[in-house]
Amino acid sequence: MKQFLKYVFATVVGIGLWTLLACVIMLVSLIGMAASEGQTASVKKNSVLRINLTGAIEERAQEINPLTILMGEQYETLGLDQLLAAVEEAATNEKVRGIYIEVGSGFGGATPAMLQELRQALLKYKESGKWIYTYGDIYSESAYYLASVADKVVVNPKGIVDWHGMASVPVFFTDLMKKLGVKMQVFKVGTFKSAVEPFINTEMSEPNREQVTAYLTSIWNQYVAEVGASRNLTAEQLNALADTLTAIRPTELLLASGLVDTLAYIDGFKEMLRTKLELKDKRPINFVSPADLAAAADKKDEKGRVAVYYAFGDIVDKAASNPLSTGASYIETMPTIRELQKLRKDEDVKAVVIRVNSGGGSAFASEQIWHEVQLLKAEKPVVISMGGMAASGGYYISCGANKILAEPSTLTGSIGIFGMIPDATELLTEKLAFHFDVVKTNKYADYGAPSMYGMMGRSFTADEAALMQAEIERGYDLFISRVAEGRGISKDSVDAIGQGRVWTGEQALKIGLVDQIGNLNDAIAEAAQLAELEKYSVDTYPAPPSFMDQFMTQKQESYFDEHIKTTFGEFYPMLTTMQWMMQNRRFDQCVYARIPYDLKVW
Repeated sequence: MKQFLKYVFATVVGIGLWTLLACVIMLVSLIGMAASEGQTASVKKNSVLRINLTGAIEERAQEINPLTILMGEQYETLGLDQLLAAVEEAATNEKVRGIYIEVGSGFGGATPAMLQELRQALLKYKESGKWIYTYGDIYSESAYYLASVADKVVVNPKGIVDWHGMASVPVFFTDLMKKLGVKMQVFKVGTFKSAVEPFINTEMSEPNREQVTAYLTSIWNQYVAEVGASRNLTAEQLNALADTLTAIRPTELLLASGLVDTLAYIDGFKEMLRTKLELKDKRPINFVSPADLAAAADKKDEKGRVAVYYAFGDIVDKAASNPLSTGASYIETMPTIRELQKLRKDEDVKAVVIRVNSGGGSAFASEQIWHEVQLLKAEKPVVISMGGMAASGGYYISCGANKILAEPSTLTGSIGIFGMIPDATELLTEKLAFHFDVVKTNKYADYGAPSMYGMMGRSFTADEAALMQAEIERGYDLFISRVAEGRGISKDSVDAIGQGRVWTGEQALKIGLVDQIGNLNDAIAEAAQLAELEKYSVDTYPAPPSFMDQFMTQKQESYFDEHIKTTFGEFYPMLTTMQWMMQNRRFDQCVYARIPYDLKVW
């Protein structure tokens, strides 16, 4: 019996050790896989750059976090910077014959301006004489906008092209909050500052409806003009097709209307590619990824450098203050200031391009970053390249630069300030039957305490509300002063185009909020010209975190965050923004220069 137990114990220990060893080997393998992502694969002759449009497009490519793979949380993201570099390299690399855009059914995460910049790069690539083919089972409108630039657009015989126009569908919480016994105490300046509307209205105000109609029409007209030029279709034809709801029409209509060139299953499409490449004997197609092709590009190493600093995400005093911040991008005050200081003191950096893609956030943080940009500008030229949006706080940090460039569909402006503080008095005292009291030595001793947030059973007094509104008005006056100084126009003129109104880049150019329409490369060229550089290198900042940094700092909450993201879907960005804003409890942290939450264009 003892001998039997000894063998059983030895077997259990052995299985445990092997299991532990297997886990270690798997983890090491995953880390190795992630590490290999940064290595350059050789580009073979007769290669095709394959761009897989699945998931979301973000400003910058990030290394894969091995822990997220292990937890099964990795989701597809594409770096716009990497895509642009790969397309540019494909045009001149003799080993690359063409580009294959593979449209996945889950593609959709990108702003119109980001898509516009990528589409421009594809059009410039076509000037090389090389081809673009695209295939998909389901083309979302965003995917089709990109794919329409191709020489051959192919869809599955039972597939979909969803060309339907644009809509903005805000959600209003006012009646829900009323049922819960919570009301929002709102302070704002700006007729068009609509970020507060979901909490105080049950429908869009007329000024908000006016501005949304204006910028949606501007962006849609750009889409129609660009797609029409590529597909040889008129605006009337494309609008008529949008009104037919193509997503649920037979694919034969797509072919007959000129939206697509061919119907084929994936195997048939691959044969088209093989024929185009003149491949024989069933030899495989040499696909190369954007990451590998971008890494293969020759990098100039000149002493004169133009720095591109990426600033994207919500502007916050401290990113860690957001409990749902895992995996999100933020423009955090002190890290941003420290990076800009380094660029200011680096004598090899002759000019700086700040790539802004932000709907704003904390008004206080925006002012601090604006100040640092002014210090940088005093030492060397600063050019702003606006991405998907550079609005409210995003415009605040941009307005003092030497030059501002935007895409035609960039969302910008939104010059306005607001504050929101929830009052849960009814919920706590009437529905939950809490009772509160207070002892204080002075009139405003509890101002800024939890009582302001309904946590102790009272809302603002009339005096406190007046003081808060005055603070908001001072913030707005400072904002328009910064814009007036930076743009060289009067405060009255800024106020007339301010008031919280959102403009597209196309509109902003006409009213003087931006200097010219252009992409990131245009901004880099402008910065080099201002610095009088004939030859220069381009470096990007801040350095992205390595896979090991991500692995060591990965938050435990990320697992739950991914499930929240899956559950709430399109409402997730609004949820994270609301959570961040609601948990800032000091009154000085409740003043925002922000665009209306997540401007989702359908």
